[in-house]
Amino acid sequence: MAADPAELVARAIEGDRAAIAKLISLVETGGAPAREAIALLHPHTGRAWSLGITGAPGSGKSTLTDKLVGRLRAEDLEVGVLAIDPTSPFSGGAILGDRVRMQDHATDPGVFIRSMATRGHLGGLAVATPQAARVLDAAGKPWIIVETVGVGQVEVEIAAQADTTIVVVNPGWGDAVQAAKAGLLEIADVFVVNKADRPGVDDAVRDLAGMLELAGERDWRVPIVRTIATTGDGIDDLWQAVREHRAYLERTGAVEQRRASRLRDEVRSIVAEGLLVDATALCQGEAFDALVEDVAQRRRDPYDAADAVLAARKP
Repeated sequence: MAADPAELVARAIEGDRAAIAKLISLVETGGAPAREAIALLHPHTGRAWSLGITGAPGSGKSTLTDKLVGRLRAEDLEVGVLAIDPTSPFSGGAILGDRVRMQDHATDPGVFIRSMATRGHLGGLAVATPQAARVLDAAGKPWIIVETVGVGQVEVEIAAQADTTIVVVNPGWGDAVQAAKAGLLEIADVFVVNKADRPGVDDAVRDLAGMLELAGERDWRVPIVRTIATTGDGIDDLWQAVREHRAYLERTGAVEQRRASRLRDEVRSIVAEGLLVDATALCQGEAFDALVEDVAQRRRDPYDAADAVLAARKP
């Protein structure tokens, strides 16, 4: 298939899986072809509901995602999955761990799973992921799940870009201070205590409930769902919590506000990435090296040198 953006978009909108895969690769790479593709895709988006799933490595996010996909398919709902995997030290690509765990859905035409590596983006995956989700949205997937590799700042930002954000913890997961530092309280729409057959599950639920009480009043009361992802226990309860959160956002009109805020953040990220590219270009060459030498010899201070670089920009 030719890598012409217009042709790929036309085929993807018709549900062509090969075109969807090529488009995601295209928007990950960036550049003029990606911008052309996004411009063509954008009018066909805005219909999908996105779920962000984040939590510490080993908390069972992938297995939970697998079971949730199965629950969606039981209702004949198509779903796209963006699994943010660690980068392979050998190939530079995604390790594909999540796709290994979701083999039961590999041949299901109603499920599209794509692993994305955590490499190669100046603005992090916060720039690449919305574009990949836009491809799946335009391709007609009514549900999109974005599963992140951990709970670092970038992962939290990605999960927070979803319509509904699910935070997964385990019994013995840690204290309230760590959760607050990770920003989990602010982004969670649903808390899941996975591996609920382990000792300490009651303590974990109690700690979460106490943290949510201390965090202050919210219009949406964040539910805490117990699951055992390996057996599927609690998946129906999780699905019900997701549906209730969606109904709440649609009933109150908060979904439009949330999506508008998300688009504002996306545009800001794209602008920041462009400025970083410009800054990288400015901070090289003989003139820049001379300024750095002036700072090293105490003839200039760092701010004065930076002002000189900025003053040299083309109008």
